[in-house]
Amino acid sequence: MFLKIAIVDDNSFLIHSIKEKLSFFDDISIKHTSLNGSELLIKLEDNHHLDLILMDIEMPVLNGIETTQIVKQKYPQIKIIMLTVFDNDENIFNAIKAGADGYLLKEVNPQQLHKGIIETLNGGAAMNPSIALKTLKLLRNPIDIENLQDKNDISLTSREAEVLEQLSKGLSYIAIAENIFLSPSTVRKHIENIYKKLQVHSKLEAVQKAKRYNII
Repeated sequence: MFLKIAIVDDNSFLIHSIKEKLSFFDDISIKHTSLNGSELLIKLEDNHHLDLILMDIEMPVLNGIETTQIVKQKYPQIKIIMLTVFDNDENIFNAIKAGADGYLLKEVNPQQLHKGIIETLNGGAAMNPSIALKTLKLLRNPIDIENLQDKNDISLTSREAEVLEQLSKGLSYIAIAENIFLSPSTVRKHIENIYKKLQVHSKLEAVQKAKRYNII
């Protein structure tokens, strides 16, 4: 019996590379490939008889995390393994939250990829060691997860980040205004917005929170 697989990646060279890795195994049938999440969703409308999707994260139009969320709502029986070059904490956390069943790096060798697919279809979770470690760390430190969620909600403009950077050096509004060629009243307005976005009430709090979230 063939395992019906779809591949979603915005890089056609990488799609070819994944196909090549899977060509060593007689039990795998590649049903279709897509260059972004939107394309995949259209193909699933026509035929969602798939066992598993290998999903890239960084894609135009509709990224892998958003697509995973939609696929899992509409077709919960389809397993999804994120296949990506990034193993950063935020991507791992968001992929798991979206419902991903596994998370492998693209440099995975053919045997590991095949083993990961079989494991996932048998109810396990394919993860390479570095990702498994990071996932454990995220689970052990729920505060990190909260920070990630908070950080997702904080979006300072580049100008605000610049003002905050200057503020962290202990400069006055006038000095900041001169340094980045703005009027002091504009600097004050930026700082008001920063306080609002960071939900803080003082310069010290703003700087501490920004450093904690690696904003500055």
